[in-house]
This record gives sequence, structure tokens and C-alpha cells, in this order.
Amino acid sequence: MSSPASSPRSSAAQRRKDIETARQQMLELREEMVAIPDSLQSLLDAAHPNFRESARNLVHYLHMRQQDLRPLQMRLSALGLSSLGRAESHVLATIDAVLEVLHELGGQRWEPGEHLPTVYDFAHGQHLLEQHANALLGPAEPGRHVRIMVTMPSEAADDPRLIHDLLAQGMDCMRINCAHDDAATWARMIKHLRRAERALGNTCKVVMDLGGPKLRTGPLEPGPAVLRLRARRDALGQPCQPARIWLHAEDAAPAAPPEDADGCVPVPAVWLGSLRSGDRIRLTDARGKRRSMEVVQTGKTGCWAEAERTLYVAPGTLLRRIPATGKSTPDGPPHDAAVGALPATPSALLLRAGDLLRVTRDQQPGQPATLDANGKVLSPASIGCTLPEVFDDVRAGEPIWFDDGKIGGVVEQMESDHALVRITRAGLDGEKLRADKGINLPDSDLHIPALTAQDLIDLEFIAANADVVELSFANTADDVEQLEAELRRLGRPDLAIVLKIETRRGFENLPQMLLSAMQGPCCGIMIARGDLAVESGFERLAELQEEILWICEAAHVPVIWATQVLESLAKEGLPSRAEVTDAAMGHRAECVMLNKGPHVLEAVRVLDDILCRMRSHQTKKRTLLRELRLAHGLYDIAPSEGKQGKHGKKSGKHKKH
Repeated sequence: MSSPASSPRSSAAQRRKDIETARQQMLELREEMVAIPDSLQSLLDAAHPNFRESARNLVHYLHMRQQDLRPLQMRLSALGLSSLGRAESHVLATIDAVLEVLHELGGQRWEPGEHLPTVYDFAHGQHLLEQHANALLGPAEPGRHVRIMVTMPSEAADDPRLIHDLLAQGMDCMRINCAHDDAATWARMIKHLRRAERALGNTCKVVMDLGGPKLRTGPLEPGPAVLRLRARRDALGQPCQPARIWLHAEDAAPAAPPEDADGCVPVPAVWLGSLRSGDRIRLTDARGKRRSMEVVQTGKTGCWAEAERTLYVAPGTLLRRIPATGKSTPDGPPHDAAVGALPATPSALLLRAGDLLRVTRDQQPGQPATLDANGKVLSPASIGCTLPEVFDDVRAGEPIWFDDGKIGGVVEQMESDHALVRITRAGLDGEKLRADKGINLPDSDLHIPALTAQDLIDLEFIAANADVVELSFANTADDVEQLEAELRRLGRPDLAIVLKIETRRGFENLPQMLLSAMQGPCCGIMIARGDLAVESGFERLAELQEEILWICEAAHVPVIWATQVLESLAKEGLPSRAEVTDAAMGHRAECVMLNKGPHVLEAVRVLDDILCRMRSHQTKKRTLLRELRLAHGLYDIAPSEGKQGKHGKKSGKHKKH
């Protein structure tokens, strides 16, 4: 026999109890939250007037998130009240609104009292964020409130049309990476932008990214100087496209081929001048294979030849000219010529799980492992490190990652001149580690200053020409304060600062760094998801980027969503499905950054379209309930007449059956 249902009287009593419990918990939460200790009060007092209210709201939010609020959220939700899940930009206003309703439900009067009455309402927090975003990134394009930032390729310095078209397509911020090119190149990019602004009547912020400390692999012993010239074959193995070879004079500066080539081969100028269309060139290639190619076109700076079969040439490879006529004169140009100097091929270390790798302090070229006749390792592979001072901070047992996380290992042993690393993660067939690849030490307490000597030089140009400076590898509040001190020295304390969060340490110190950055008039955060994923683990990246978005919204600080956004589209012309979804997630930030690529104009167009569409669906964590077209089909499938909804007009027409 089923138990009798609860009486209305017992249900009402339980509801009154739930209301009183929730009221007491909310009062305790508010009381603790507004009691700011003196140590934090000094930081709030140091905040710039632009961020004073925002800094207080950030502190409130951080205090609220120090405890598990899920049971309270469930209780509030059951009472039909706000569960505090969207309180980031207006923490105290949200708590006070809930407390006011709880007091009314309990038949009591709500008075905030002398403990910090609400200083701004819900709209004010959003207004502050928009105000700060406009100051940092400029106004957004009509139809979307998220800006688009584009990283400039080197060729933009000599291609004003590219910058003009990017601005016309919807670029709001032009990013220049100071790790590449030089001041003269950057100046030409900015000049082209200012000219495009005048022509189009648009505005665009100049954002310059400091290179920061580069912890990367050192050089490797170069590979052999050999050039592979590959002919294509179809699925049946039949030749379908010959190798296109550009022959040029070896004693002159090599002229770039007029179109894409499979390889460029230097030859003596006299011999080159004797070539005619239709001539054949015979050779024995670097493997001892007999090969030939045909001259198909000649020009003033070089000529084109085609080979039906793949061949390998090296310096000194002998080329024999066979005239198309089959005849030659004894006193004519020589028939034979040798291939000139070729660049060495880049080498790599093939590493597999279980291998040992010596990471050395010096910049001596790295070497592959030395093996005996039976394949036993006599000495492990070695490679250098660009920042040898990190060895002072690394301990045995700490993880190490190479090349964007493709290769992982554990430091087994630390010596004065090297670290011995056991490789624990690589591909099934191993992974190749090359020179100048990133190194990450996520668990090591590295004492590397955020500003390098080169950064200090570049900062002078940035202070004179940019609207925003980005601090790479920002890890501590001290890093932020050092940058602010340098800007004061250069007479630009007003220059906007963006902190790039790309390490685990930077993520963990984000609140302190925000409060330091908020002592200036304008600041922002970039979620640099490449290194951050390696440092924190790819499986944690989604969680970390969510937390950064929440904390920055509480601080009313704009966020730049970066790293590999629509990368396949920008580089190859077609996005993946996952990339489109990721770009749509970027709508929760104030700006989305695109990297360079041959199809970057199309990437800007697609991103603009995605962000415009998402504007009517989502703002931050809040889903917007715009009219849903799919809902209009409800009464087309219903068996009875469509009805007038309480909160809107009739949604569909009933079909007669």
C-alpha cells in the first residue's frame, strides 16, 4: 500500500523551512563576502578609477567561489529563484536581489544595512565590461559585439592591399608578433593600416605582441645537402605529373621562380645560357639511379625543366646536356655541368617511448643516438636548450614536453651540464624532434623574467606606435608590475596591456595578475590555448578556459579567444566541423584572434558570419530565447487546432487532414 501524500500544511511548512534555510545561508555568504581584509583592501585602493568597482566585484566573486555552492544552488532553484550561476559581472547585486525575494517570501523586510549596500545594479556590470572592451579593442562592428583580431604575416609589410581587404572584411585589431620581422617591417604594416583606415573610414587597433622568453630546442647537426625532386603518380602508380624544376645560375643571387617549383637547382651560368627548349639533361642521381629531365621553357633568370621520375641531386651531381637537335659544335658551350651548392636538409631526432634523451645546457648541435652493431644504444640522443638557466629550477621526476605536446617525458636525472629525460609519450611509430621546437616544464618553478633584453628594445617601438602591448608568458603579478614600470619609464603609462595566459603558473596566478593590471587604465586577457593545453593537459583545457572567462567577466576585463581558431580554413581553405563550433564558443569572449594563412580573408568573412549569428543566441553564459524558427512547426504535427500562447501570438497553423 502506497504511503499517503504529504498534506498541504506539511508541504507549506517544508517550503517555509527551505526559505528560511536559504535566507540564512545567503546572509552568511553576504556577510563573509563584504568583510574584505586589509591586505585585499590595499589592492582595491590601488586600482585605477576605471577599475575600482570592477576590482571589488572580482574580490566578491572570488570569495563566493571559495566554497561549494551547489547545495545552495539546488535549494534556490527549487524555490524558483536565481541559482547564482550567472552572477559574474554583478555579484553583490545578484545576492541582494535573491535576499530581497527570500525576505519577502518569509514575510520579512530586507535591509542591506551598513555592510556595503549594493553599489550598482545588474546592467552596470555589463556596462563596465563593454566600456573596458571598447577602450581596449575599439568598438565592435554593427551586428556583432565580438571583435576580430588578425595576426599579420611578414608579407603584409609589402602588400598594402591585403591589409586594406582585411580591414574592409571586418578586422577590428591588427596584431603584430614581435617574435618575427623587425621594426622597419612593423612600421610598414602600420603605415598600410593607417592608409586603409583613411580610405575606408574604419578604425583598427594596433596590437603588438612581445616575444617573451623562448624556451626551445637548440640546433641539430645538419642533414646531407640533397634535394628530392618528386614526380607524382596516380592511384595505379602511373606517372601523372612531372617534377617541376627551376634551374638558375649558381654565381648570382638566386631568382625566385615565377611560379611554384618542386625544387631549385643551381648550375653554372654559361651552361644555363646554352639550354634550349626541348634539350634533355641526363644524370646519375645521388642514389646511383639513371634519370633525365627535359627543358620546357627558358628565360632571362633561369629555365624550367620537367622530370617524369623522382630524382635526388646533390652538390657535384653531373648534368649532361643533350641538344634537341642531336647535334653540337666542338667549340660550343660545354655539354657537362655540376650542380652547385645546396642547403643542408633539416635533421631530426626520432624518439620513441622508452628512449633516453640528453637535454644539454649548451648550444652545441644535437646528435642522434649512437648504436653498436647489434642496435644497442651506446649513448642517447642529445639536443640543446635555448634557456640554460632553467636547469637551475628543474628537478628529477618533473614532466617535460616538446613540440606542442607531441613528445612527452620525465626528467630522470639532473646533472650540471644536462638533464636526462625518459621519453614516455610519442606516436606509435615515434615522433621526430627538430630544432627550434617549444619546451614546456609545467611542474617546474621556473624563475624566468617575462621581459627579455630584446623585449625591452622592442618595447620602445611599441610605446611609440601601438595601441596595445601583449605580455607573453605572464606568470606572476611581478611580471605585470615590471611591464608597467617600463611603460612609465617610456612615458606611456596609458598604454593598454594584455596578459597572455599560456602557462599553468599564469593560470593559477590570474587573480593577482588581474588586480595588478587593473592598476592601469586599460587591460585585457588573452587565452593562449596552445601552450596552456600542453602545460595543463589537453583534457583540462576546456575547464581552464571556462574559469578564465568567468573570472575575467567578474573583473569586467575583456578576453581575447586565441590559438588555432578556424586554422584549417585560414591555411587550407576549408574548416573542420570542430573548428566552427570552437569559433562559435569564442562569442563568449570580447575578441577572437585569427592566425595568418593564405585564406585568412575567407576566415575573417566566415568568423564574422558565425559571430553575427551567435549574437542572438548567446551572451556570456546566458542563453537568449529569440524566436525559434523550428518551434513554428509545432502545430503542423499536432492533431488539434493551434492555440494562442499566454506569452506570445499563435505560433503555427493547423493543417486540415
